[in-house]
Amino acid sequence: MALLFLVRHGQASFGTADYDRLSDLGRQQARWLGEYFAARGLTFRRAVAGSLKRQRDTASEILAAMGADLAVHEHAGLNEYHGEALYTAHTGGRDPLSHQRADYRDYWRTLKAAMAAWTEDRLAGVPETWADFGARMRAGIDLACDGLAREDAALVVSSGGAIARAMVDIIGCNGATAVEFNLQFRNSGFVELIVSGDAAARAMRLVAFNAIPHVDTPERRHAITFT
Repeated sequence: MALLFLVRHGQASFGTADYDRLSDLGRQQARWLGEYFAARGLTFRRAVAGSLKRQRDTASEILAAMGADLAVHEHAGLNEYHGEALYTAHTGGRDPLSHQRADYRDYWRTLKAAMAAWTEDRLAGVPETWADFGARMRAGIDLACDGLAREDAALVVSSGGAIARAMVDIIGCNGATAVEFNLQFRNSGFVELIVSGDAAARAMRLVAFNAIPHVDTPERRHAITFT
């Protein structure tokens, strides 16, 4: 069976004016993951990332660490949900950055409530519905999977919320579970899936979720991050 790896980007620049930028630690996380994939003997037939900088750069760092000469295809369907828009719609216009800086924990509680409302179609004035989010994520995954042969592997680099949304369809969970998956997904963590069938009858089976073997060692545990 073919293998599909859904990877969350490395640590970005949370709490700054440009979140969509890998931190130095985020780049290191991605390189360590590439080294892990190489040591495991993996060779990717296809690599796809969202169009966000943190996603593209994570994919590039992974492949560079593997010594892989492989182009990264971009698919905007793999981009993260519009978190600021959800937060603003839920709070009536509060500034998310100032909330993050003032009370980090309360910010996440507020965003979690906004996401829960969104999954239940109770949030008005947002750029896309929960269903539309799922449809575009599936399109990005399909791009990575199309044409894979039995022994092939594909790499997809996306974001925590987008991967959590994909899990709704892959394992049949609900929106509330997807929200929990999103908030616990670790930077550069991955989901490993077995893929069979073509686009018309594609089946995916979960092998690993939120895996971080490349940083889950005593000397690297300081590098386990969630933002």
